[in-house]
Parts: sequence; structure tokens; C-alpha cells
Amino acid sequence: MAVEQSKLLKTDIEAYLKQHENKELLRFITCGSVDDGKSTLIGRLLHDSKMIFEDQLAAINKDSKKHGTTGDTIDLALLVDGLQSEREQGITIDVAYRYFATDKRKFIIADTPGHEQYTRNMATGASTADLAIILIDARYGVQTQTRRHSYITSLLAIKHIVVAVNKMDLVAFSEERFNQIKTEYTEFAKELGITDPIFTPVSALTGDNVVNASENMPWFTGLPLMKLLDTIPLHDTTDLEHFRLPVQYVNRPNLDFRGFCGTIAAGTIQAGDEITVLPSLKTSKVKQVIQPAVSADEMVVEIAFAPMGVTLTLEDEVDISRGDMIVKSSNIPEVADQFEVMLVWMNEAPMHIGADYLIKRATNVTTGRFLQVDHKVEVNTLAQQPAKQLELNEIAQCQLSLNQKISFDPYDKIKGTGSFIVIDKYTNATLAAGMIRGASSMQAHIQSRKEYSAFEKDLNVLIRQYYPEWQCVSTNDLLK
Repeated sequence: MAVEQSKLLKTDIEAYLKQHENKELLRFITCGSVDDGKSTLIGRLLHDSKMIFEDQLAAINKDSKKHGTTGDTIDLALLVDGLQSEREQGITIDVAYRYFATDKRKFIIADTPGHEQYTRNMATGASTADLAIILIDARYGVQTQTRRHSYITSLLAIKHIVVAVNKMDLVAFSEERFNQIKTEYTEFAKELGITDPIFTPVSALTGDNVVNASENMPWFTGLPLMKLLDTIPLHDTTDLEHFRLPVQYVNRPNLDFRGFCGTIAAGTIQAGDEITVLPSLKTSKVKQVIQPAVSADEMVVEIAFAPMGVTLTLEDEVDISRGDMIVKSSNIPEVADQFEVMLVWMNEAPMHIGADYLIKRATNVTTGRFLQVDHKVEVNTLAQQPAKQLELNEIAQCQLSLNQKISFDPYDKIKGTGSFIVIDKYTNATLAAGMIRGASSMQAHIQSRKEYSAFEKDLNVLIRQYYPEWQCVSTNDLLK
């Protein structure tokens, strides 16, 4: 496959690019406990798939003698452990991304760290993933970090979970040991709502069942990991029903053109569709759907879908600006300014109740504050604990109040309109990542309180006008 691609690259670059443009893209992460072999597994995937250039291979061979942990054999983990401190310690610290492709798909791999102190890095890598490979060392089984990372993958609504039981060569490729780990993890996964995880036994060091089926494990009848990644269905990772376009930029090159640009977060759109702009509720129809193209003839398309970047022109002059949301009039999302959210705190500075923060959801930025921490989640045991603030790497359910109403979808439905980041308004540092669960139950309480206050005011006016002798009696006593 690599030879054919190389020939096409030399002879017809446009055909090569077109071929890759039309392939499905799968983003996935590797996660798990420290030293479970995540970096080695990625290196093995790339090596056995012939996706490493000769100069890269030569460099890794050279570095293996200096930094390697595999004796005289090549240390494939060095392909993604690029930081000097990572190589010195033999661990992953930051998220490393690698790209490769097969005949069927394109892949972006995020190799995430296993240490607890780098939980924020793992959450960052998982935020865009369609699939998670959770590695488990066959010798030790399910560990604390296995549970922590599994919880984060479920929190971030990753649809597909592959549990790779690694280092099977160190347990004599035992089917019994594999089944023990499978049972142990399945019981824990039920508590997280992870349904139907896929289990596969591998040895990243020797290559067993990574790209090719293992002769050492004839008892395993499933697909090797590479074929699994190539065939796992992706249709359920993107919502193509509910159209959402956060407006990023208004393109106005001349008096005759006004286009609204952005990346489609969900759904499909075509000319003639009736749309509504949020939060203004202005309506119009789509005149043209335009996408970047090599030639002008290819710019106008019949239909566009997530996650394409597009420009929409409308039949009417509608006031739309960056931060607004364009949706189909037949499917309008909720609008609110009070939310129940899950929060992963990512900064050394703790979160304080009532402090003002910038909240960036898609292209919209507004000011907000956290009214309370409902509970902090002890990830290792899933226990809920009381908390008044959040520290680095802590995860909690909170109540968020914004200074303006925004349209939204629950995160588990549409990630693009249900996720946000928290920014320090003075330093511009990213403090946390959040997921909207829904409009807050406090929303109804606040609204009813406003209505009750208005009723109290009107009642007091009536009392002063018609019953001056009752002015010293409180409204609550009168209602009793």
C-alpha cells in the first residue's frame, strides 16, 4: 500500500490528494496507567504498517541505544515520546499527535500521559477523539489510572472503547488471564455506563495482534487492532440530524456578497433550507452553500455536513455576527443562561465560587461565574464529595451562570455546542474544560423568585393604596 501511495505521490499529486480527501477520518487516543505500553503500541502500529520513513527509523535506532528501555531491540516508544524529559524518565508527559493512513481511513492518534498529575493533558487529548484505546498491563490488571481514564472517556462521551490487554508475552499469552481482566473491567465499566467495550489481547513489544494476527494466541478469534480500527463504524460519532453552525466570521468582500462562515458542529444544510439565527430568532432561507475549493466551479455545493467548514449566503438581509448560531427553523435548540455542567479543572490556580470568568462556547465568548459546586467526583471510587472550590485535575458537577443567554445542546448529544472552556479574564489562561448537561434546575428557581418578587411589589402597592392600616404587616404574614 505504501509503495502504491508513493508512486501516486510522484506521478499525480492532485489524484493523491483527492484520494486522501475522500477517506474517513478517525481520531483516537491511547490511555491507561503508567508504563502500560501506550507509546510502544503507537510505534508498533506505525512500524508494522510501514508508516515510518527511513530517516525516522534510523534516528529511533540511534536514540534507542541512548534512551531506549528495550535492550538491544529498537524502542518504538521513542517515536512519540519526543520531549527530552520523556526520554530520560521513560514516560509520556505531554500529548503527542501522529498521523497515518490506510487504504480505507485516515487516522490522528493522540498518545496521552498515564500519570495522575497529567490528567488535564489526557482530557485535552480525549476531547476530540472518536475512539479510545485503554491499555491494561496483563500482569497487573485494572489499576487506579485505568479507572480514572475510563471515567474521563465516559465523561467526554467517547462512543467507542477498545480495551487492549497489553504485554501478553509476559503472561505466556494466557487466555485465562485475558478473561480475568475482561471480567474485571466489564464490571467496572457498567458503573460508568460504558456499554459493549471491545477487548483485544496484544503485545506491543513483539507485535502480536497489533497489525497482524498472533500465532501465539490461536484462542483469540477477533480482529487484530489495526483491522479493528479500519472497520469500526463511525456513523454514530457525528450527529447529522440537528443542524448547528456557530458563526465564526462574516465575509463581506464587496457590496454584493455577505457570507456567514463557520465549521458545522452537527447536521446537514443545503440551499432552500429555512434557518433561524440565535439568539435573535431572525429567520431566512439559505441561498448558497459555499466551501473552499481548488476552482470557482467547485465552490458552490448542493449539500454540506458536519464537520465541514462552509460559508452560507442567505436570501434576506439578516443581522448576524460572530458568536451567533445558525440552526434549521424546524429544529431549534434550548436557550438558557443557567447551566448544570461537569468541569475538569486544568490550572494551578483553584476555582473560586462567585468569581468572574470568561466562558467560551464554540465561537461565543461571555462572562460567567460558578454559583456552587454540587459535588466533586472521586474518580478512583466514583464517590461524590462536597467541595467549595476545585484544584488542579479535579472533576466536579457545578452550577454555571452566564451574563447572557446562549443556545446549547447537552454535551452527550452534540459536543460542539455542549462544550466550553473557562478562561482567566486577566491573563487569558485556559483554566478548565466543561461539558453542559442541561439547563440548571436553578433556572426555574431564579425565574420563579423573580415572578414572586414582582408579585410582592404589586401587593405592597395595593396595600398602601387601599389598606394603609396594614402597612406595618409583612407580605408573608398577609399571605399566611
